[in-house]
Amino acid sequence: MKRGLPPSHPGEILKGLYVEPTGLTVGAIAEKLGVSRKTLSLLLNGRQGISGEMALRLGKLLGTTPEMWMNLQLDYDLWQARQNVDLSTIRKIRSSKVKSEEL
Repeated sequence: MKRGLPPSHPGEILKGLYVEPTGLTVGAIAEKLGVSRKTLSLLLNGRQGISGEMALRLGKLLGTTPEMWMNLQLDYDLWQARQNVDLSTIRKIRSSKVKSEEL
């Protein structure tokens, strides 16, 4: 993953590759997923992330794996965090009982 290019929000991917091509409404897909229209709308508009439960639902409905959806969310979250978290003052902990590679 390139640091300068943000990954797409999973909701964007869901919308562009799965929702729009079906021609179904957000309400119809939400019903198929067993969630509210508002819940799906928040996800599709990037205002909500994908939970484990939603990943399971999407995997079943779309014939994908829940892991795919969770990995898309993880990539997005980590990229966002890297843009906002200053790690410059944090130093590794050294322990005689634990090798540094195990931390």
